[in-house]
Amino acid sequence: EYIDSGKYIERLFPALGVRFIAINDNYDSLKGKNQADEIIIPFKNLINDAYCRDISIKIRSNLEIKRKKGECVTPFVAFGYRKTKTDKHKLEIDPSAGSVVQDIFKMKLRGMSQDAIANRLNELGILSPFEYKISSGSHYETGFRQKEQALWSSVTVRRILENEVYIGNLVQGKRTTPNHKVKQTYVKPEDDWIRIEKNHEPLVSDRDFEIVQRLLGMDTRTSPYQKQVYLLSGIAVCADCGAPMTRKVSTVAGKKYAYYLCSTNKETKHCSSHRIPEKDLEDAVLVMLKQHIQNILHLKRILEFIGTVPFQEINMKKLQDRLEKKKQETERCKELRIMLYSDMKEGIVSKEDYVELHAAYGKRLRNAEESIRAIQKEMDSELEKADKANTWLDYFVKYQDIEELSRTVVVELIRQIRVYDKKNIEITFDFDDCYQTLLNQLPSMGVDTVIDDDNNLQVKVKEVV
Repeated sequence: EYIDSGKYIERLFPALGVRFIAINDNYDSLKGKNQADEIIIPFKNLINDAYCRDISIKIRSNLEIKRKKGECVTPFVAFGYRKTKTDKHKLEIDPSAGSVVQDIFKMKLRGMSQDAIANRLNELGILSPFEYKISSGSHYETGFRQKEQALWSSVTVRRILENEVYIGNLVQGKRTTPNHKVKQTYVKPEDDWIRIEKNHEPLVSDRDFEIVQRLLGMDTRTSPYQKQVYLLSGIAVCADCGAPMTRKVSTVAGKKYAYYLCSTNKETKHCSSHRIPEKDLEDAVLVMLKQHIQNILHLKRILEFIGTVPFQEINMKKLQDRLEKKKQETERCKELRIMLYSDMKEGIVSKEDYVELHAAYGKRLRNAEESIRAIQKEMDSELEKADKANTWLDYFVKYQDIEELSRTVVVELIRQIRVYDKKNIEITFDFDDCYQTLLNQLPSMGVDTVIDDDNNLQVKVKEVV
């Protein structure tokens, strides 16, 4: 490092009476410096520093290439995974820690808070990520350790719940340093992170991970005496102000009554109470959910009956037409180039015009061929979407025999419950956009649909497609 080297050689060593000897450079400060040393020594320090800088750039470039190839370059991997024995850049599931991660996600889906999950893991004597790494022989250090033995905390649990490595995505390159001289790191913009999706075997499904992220964004705090949130916490909101409905218990004549009311009304009185008994709200939600599931089952039977017509049929037809036109264009360009050569031989077209027109036809041909490849790629994408289009139906179908609500069912199938008053509520089910899209597509498949006053789906098949 030429700045510090010059400081030591020129100032610090002479001031402290230190003799400096550089054997390879044939330099000894005791003998004094000649005029050549005055120029050569700083110059050599500068060259040495440039060498360090070059090595640093090459290492950074090599690590960047490995990250983009989906190779794990971090010395320590996320809790729940380990590096494979055959390739230290590949991840595999650690059976012991992986099962703990899956349990954490399950507990969150069941309605447990991060604090409750951490306490439960500590009660069971499960080692925290830090202690687990130490027990596995890793020389791992962290600044978050506060006690002799690091325990599970709500922060640790939340980090696991937010980490997309558990759905198979490898995200690297989040932090860096300005250069090889400055060791202080900073967080890079998220757009500059290197994210490789489906890079390794997931521990959690995309569906469960998406639901958990939605739950983490809700205000679902629990009292110190309760481990799980209430059934509709964070889901039920005031229809007027959009604030979450708060559960409250009142005691009248020795009997306790639980009900939901607008949290804004409870705190500031700036909104109506929208009060509704807890049991009435849960019963109404269960009835509407069961009816919606029956409609989903009806839709699935209709799709099976009419021959599983792809939802993207219209888009596929348009893409097929575009593909045919581009293929015709390529054939036409080839024919024109052949005709152009014949015209030049017969003297109809000059050699200069032939070269110019031949290049123009060649460019049109290349553009058409590129368009064909793009259209084929888009068609493959549409077919892949069609294969996955029915997946959301199965999320509802698996609860077709539901008899009572649970927190898991609520967070999986319901996005929001808007409460107007004790007799009027509105429910937005998950995948509501897919549901509406399917209803709109059914007429093109020969099926007329009507939703009656009781929210029942009525259908009439015009013809089998």
